[in-house]
Amino acid sequence: MQRRSSRWLLAAGIAGAAALTLSACGSGSGFDDSTGSAQDSSAPLTVLIGSSGDAETTAVTDAVKKWSDGSGTEATVTAASDLNQQLSQGFASGKPADVFYVSTDALAGFASNGSLYPYGDQLSNKDDFYPTLVDSFTYDGQFYCAPKDFSTLGLVINTDMWAAAGLTDADIPTTWDQLTAVATKLTTPEHVGLTFSPEFARVGAFMAQAGGSLLNDDQTEATVNSDANVQGLDYVKSLLTSGVAKYSSDLGAGWGGEAFGKGLAAMTIEGNWIAGGLEADYPDVKYSVAQLPAGPGGQGTLQFTNCWGIAADSPNQEGALALVEQLTSTDQQLAFAKAFGVMPSVQSAADQWKTENPDKTAFLDAADYAQGVPTLNGSADVIKDLNSQLESLASQDPKAILDSAQKNMEAVVADNQ
Repeated sequence: MQRRSSRWLLAAGIAGAAALTLSACGSGSGFDDSTGSAQDSSAPLTVLIGSSGDAETTAVTDAVKKWSDGSGTEATVTAASDLNQQLSQGFASGKPADVFYVSTDALAGFASNGSLYPYGDQLSNKDDFYPTLVDSFTYDGQFYCAPKDFSTLGLVINTDMWAAAGLTDADIPTTWDQLTAVATKLTTPEHVGLTFSPEFARVGAFMAQAGGSLLNDDQTEATVNSDANVQGLDYVKSLLTSGVAKYSSDLGAGWGGEAFGKGLAAMTIEGNWIAGGLEADYPDVKYSVAQLPAGPGGQGTLQFTNCWGIAADSPNQEGALALVEQLTSTDQQLAFAKAFGVMPSVQSAADQWKTENPDKTAFLDAADYAQGVPTLNGSADVIKDLNSQLESLASQDPKAILDSAQKNMEAVVADNQ
C-alpha cells in the first residue's frame, strides 16, 4: 500500500503545474451571459476519478449509475490511469470530463485559467460542509467545488506493545511532554516508540500544534519560518535525536503504516486510510487511534481532501451540479465511507459515522481544528523542496530549513498577487 497523503501531495503538485500551463485553455464562461446561472442541457455526463482501488471505483460507479437511472441523464465513470494528464488533455482540447476529482493544490491553477465552473454557492447543502474544507476550495472569494470527503492525521497505537510497556488508557498522551514520555517507554531494542514519514504531510502536524502554518489565513503572507514553526521542528528533532522516534524511511519502510504493521514502531502518525492498509497487509496487528497531542499552540493536525470539480466547458453544468449534490449527500457519503474508508465531508453525517466507526472517532473529532495545506499556485513545489530538507532534520538546524522554505514561499505569494 502506498502512502495516501504523499501520493496526494505529489499528484496535487503535478496537477497544479499542469493547470498553470493551460492558461486560456478553458472557456472560462460556464454561464448564461444574461442570468449567470448554470447551463441547462440533457447532454450525457462523463465522470473522471483518480481511484484508490477497486472498492472506490465500484462505489462511485454504482452511485453515479443510481443517479443516472433516476434522473434520466446518461452518465459514465472512468477511473483515470493518470488523472492529472487526462484532465490537462481534456482542458486543452476544450472537451474535458464534466465532473472530476480536484486536489487542493490544483484548485488555484484550474480556477485562475477558467477551467472550473464555480458552483459551490449554488449547492443546497453548502452550509453542511466543514468550514475548513470549504476554505480549501475557495479561490478569489468564490467557493468553487464540493469537498467529496476528507482525512486527518491521528496517533495510531499498537495496543499489545502499549500493554507490554505497562501503559493504560490513562497514559494516552495529550501533550508533547507526555508523548515523549510514552515514546521513551515504548522504545525497545526491537522497535522504536514512534514513527512517521519524513515529510511536511506528517511533520507539519507538530508545526500546527505549536500554532504555526506555512501561510497566514488569507494566504497573502508566508509564515514558514515563524517562531511557532521553529518550535515545532525543534520538538520533532528532539524526538529523532533522542532515538525514541525514527522516520519510517530510516526503519526501511515506505510509510508509517508499513513500519507500524511490521512491528518496527509502537506508534505512528497516520491518517484514517491506515485502517484499510492494516486490514489488507497486517490483519493481526491490534491497534487503537487517539487524537494527536496538543502542543504550545493547542491541538493541531493536518487534513487532506479533494473536491468534485465541474468543467467550465461542460455542456450540462446543471446536470453535473445535480449529480454532485447527490454524491455529497449525507446518505451517499456514509455509503462511500463504508465502501472505501473515507470520512464524510458533511457535518450531518458525523454522528452516524462515529456510531459505525467507534474505533476511528479520533480522526473525525480532529476536524474542528484540522489545518489544510496551502492552495496557492506553486506551493506544492515549495513543500516538495521542504520535504527534501526534512529528511535530514536530525542533523540540521530547523530554523535554517525553514528560512530556506520561507524564501521560496515568499516568491510564490508574490507570484500570486
